[in-house]
Amino acid sequence: MSETSKIKTYRDLIVWQKSMSLVTEIYKITKSFPKDEIYSLISQMRRCAISIPSNIAEGYGRNSTNDYIRFLNITMGSLYELQTQLEISLNLRYLKEETFNRFFELSREIERMLGSMIKKITDKDKS
Repeated sequence: MSETSKIKTYRDLIVWQKSMSLVTEIYKITKSFPKDEIYSLISQMRRCAISIPSNIAEGYGRNSTNDYIRFLNITMGSLYELQTQLEISLNLRYLKEETFNRFFELSREIERMLGSMIKKITDKDKS
């Protein structure tokens, strides 16, 4: 049985599962940020994190390969935004370096998985 035939819903995608974990962790860590960041960095980071699994799910539910690829590319953009915001949080000393490294590595893992998915779907669509 091929890898794709094992996937019944977007919830079966490991990249979706990892991105859901990332959202949960982002919510937990931003609770410790200064309260004056509630409408800026905290809100922005949470929105970016939420959009990652949300766009994976929405793209999966589309009936078009092109739409799916488009949503995965939007997901990648949100991930890059979040990586930038993590770095800003490190620079402002809202995150310790070891915490930043853990989050950044998880985001990089998700990034590699998304890149691989996009390539696989694009290549399959060409054949």
